[in-house]
Amino acid sequence: MNAMSKISSAIAIAAMMATTAMPMLTAPAQAATLSGGFDVGPGGFQGNFNPLAATSGFTWLSVYFEPLVTYDEKLQKVVGLLASSYEVSADQLTYTFKLADAKWHDGKPFTAKDAKFTMGLAQNAKTGSVLAARLTAVSSVEAVDHKTLVIKLSAPSSSLMDTLTKVMMLPEHALSQIAPDQLAKNTWWSTTPIGTGPFKFTRYVTDQYVEMAANSDYRGGKPALEKVINRYFANPAAAIAALRAGEIQFTYVDSNDLGAFKNNKDFRIIEGDSFVVNYLGFNHDSPIWKDARVRQAVMYAINRDAIIQSLYGGAAKTANCAYVSEQVVPKNIEPYAYNPEKAKQLLKEAGWDQINGNKPITLLTYYTTPLAANVMAAVQAMLGQAGINVTPRAVDTPTYNSIVLNPTPDTSQFQMVYAGLQNGPDAGSINVGLNEKQIPPAGPNVARVRMPDLTKALDAALGETDAAKRDARYQEVCKVMNKDLPWGTLWVANRYGVASAKLKDFVWTPAPGGGPYQAHPEKWSIAE
Repeated sequence: MNAMSKISSAIAIAAMMATTAMPMLTAPAQAATLSGGFDVGPGGFQGNFNPLAATSGFTWLSVYFEPLVTYDEKLQKVVGLLASSYEVSADQLTYTFKLADAKWHDGKPFTAKDAKFTMGLAQNAKTGSVLAARLTAVSSVEAVDHKTLVIKLSAPSSSLMDTLTKVMMLPEHALSQIAPDQLAKNTWWSTTPIGTGPFKFTRYVTDQYVEMAANSDYRGGKPALEKVINRYFANPAAAIAALRAGEIQFTYVDSNDLGAFKNNKDFRIIEGDSFVVNYLGFNHDSPIWKDARVRQAVMYAINRDAIIQSLYGGAAKTANCAYVSEQVVPKNIEPYAYNPEKAKQLLKEAGWDQINGNKPITLLTYYTTPLAANVMAAVQAMLGQAGINVTPRAVDTPTYNSIVLNPTPDTSQFQMVYAGLQNGPDAGSINVGLNEKQIPPAGPNVARVRMPDLTKALDAALGETDAAKRDARYQEVCKVMNKDLPWGTLWVANRYGVASAKLKDFVWTPAPGGGPYQAHPEKWSIAE
């Protein structure tokens, strides 16, 4: 059997396994109710109710929780949400926020004390916060009065505002009595949570759906819908079946699922850049990746263009560092064009037979869609042809996090990951996955990358106060990544959602992690 036949066979087997649908679960139908598969696929985080621990799922969490600031729906600028306005000092060390008149879902007023309390939770890793590592530059948070919050930094941070879009405000009066180390697993999140958003929590039926009711006191006006329901599905195939049957009005879909909806007046396809670079993360604590020639061999062994054309239908761009935006990608970096013979030669020079030989290498991922299974099968076959034997293992997101975020991981559990990390809208967001200071438990540098030149370049970019020089700083990050290969970067794909044509004023943006961004759920409605 030739190489391409093996790849085709692997892809076919993966597709058959991944598309097996589970029995449909149903939520109660209601008038003026929008039901969706909001947590299906990338950008979703099924079963997570705690925004402090959310690495994705913001599309749904934003229905009832709100941050001080958020992105506009085009992901081009940061705008106020619970902050009616904000100012940044000339030295970029002091951020002053004026707060909007808002109420918690229990009727109590939202104040600067709540905002200060929330920032304290977000900065404290004991709460399970995934944001703590991103907020190390914050030196103090002060509630000047009920409507004024001041955040001071020890050093300028160009990524602070991006981080603040993910800090969902939480009520001090409801959570202050819970010990920080008991907060992450507290039942409050899935039983009686309160936010400030246009919909308020009513009930969760375990593993089936979450129901929200309109918040009639919302500062933006009573929502047009009576209820919003987030349906849970075992896999994207089940969600797509529910969408086509009219049981739900929205879900995420892979590019290879679009054929069922194109030229169909009953549905609207929403397309956009994912801003997420998919990569193979080498666990640098594992000795098999120490030689750069081995990491280079991985890049040359994978025919990324073939995967993009055959599996993504052309809806992706190759990435030779963490970025694909022209302004932060320097010219003349190594393109790592497909060259299996060069891959074999590099492995021979590095002494791969002595380093690892044909021992299986665990390739861990939290991507469980049919498309991801096909991609993993293709990568497995291509690397196998070069002499690198990988065994894919797909798990749910909580299991993945428990493995890779362990301070002292068992490297046999994962020697490599297939994962994604946002490369925009703020280029600084890549820092947490690559900076040596972010190695778990300090942060989510799950590949345990320890490259002084890369950390230096990232620190310089994050600390650059001159916006005109920032792109050049990130070009330096790209150069180091391209040369030293902390990751095997693959591509940045487009993402797609499909909505019923009956939905009106519905906003969904294929943002990293599902957002947050201005979606205005209070305006969503369904035509009769």
